[in-house]
Amino acid sequence: MEYQNLAIKNEDNILVVTLNRPKALNALNKQTMDELAHFFGEDETPKQLAIKGIVVTGAGEKAFVAGADIKEFLGMDAEAGSRLSRRGNDIMFLIERFPKPVIAAVNGFALGGGCELAMACHIRIAGEKARFGQPEVNLGIIPGYGGTQRLIQHVGKGKAMELAMTADMIGAEEAKALGLANHVVPVGEEVNKAKEIINKIAKKAPIAIAKVIECTNAYFTDCVNGFETEINSFGALTGSADFVEGASAFVEKRRAAFKGK
Repeated sequence: MEYQNLAIKNEDNILVVTLNRPKALNALNKQTMDELAHFFGEDETPKQLAIKGIVVTGAGEKAFVAGADIKEFLGMDAEAGSRLSRRGNDIMFLIERFPKPVIAAVNGFALGGGCELAMACHIRIAGEKARFGQPEVNLGIIPGYGGTQRLIQHVGKGKAMELAMTADMIGAEEAKALGLANHVVPVGEEVNKAKEIINKIAKKAPIAIAKVIECTNAYFTDCVNGFETEINSFGALTGSADFVEGASAFVEKRRAAFKGK
């Protein structure tokens, strides 16, 4: 698939994915959503072991993603709206369940679908001028790409309901205090901080990292026993070559050379 709205750059085996619609504040239109679905779901390149992880960011200085493209919502009936929401949720699950670290480098506004996209990533780095919010009630709708569910996971039920009902925006430091952002950095350093974290993770066993992602997500998945997922994952990993290498390196007091097997 030839991407029109995603600019992808390989920087030392870290894929920096830039949502590239700066004139529209990188709003998530159908084309952009289709490209995200392909990149995280159908393109095998990001899943190869040579790739350490993915950084998702927005073009320009104003916005990470300032929401969905509301013009595309006009004229939809209830059935079409449900299809749109289901499609958006499916794409966010692709990101959340991706087996390599995905970090949002939030530069500017992360509103509506942009906040939902950031929350679907495993870690969020906020620039000092970042702003987060779910302002959908201003339009007579609610978050539709998982925002009502993931916001609770990050900030708790009471604050999530307050933010979703008031449509208030919060700054980077408040987002960090609430648990929505992992780190706050100077403007322009968001991607660098994300790459620093990915490089640290890349020194660990790749299959163990994938299992951390799977087991953590299991906690929030209906009809899935997270403890059983952990037990089975732990068992699978103890039979791996990476575990043998990691344990041997620990005993021998050397750095492990993981192969992802």
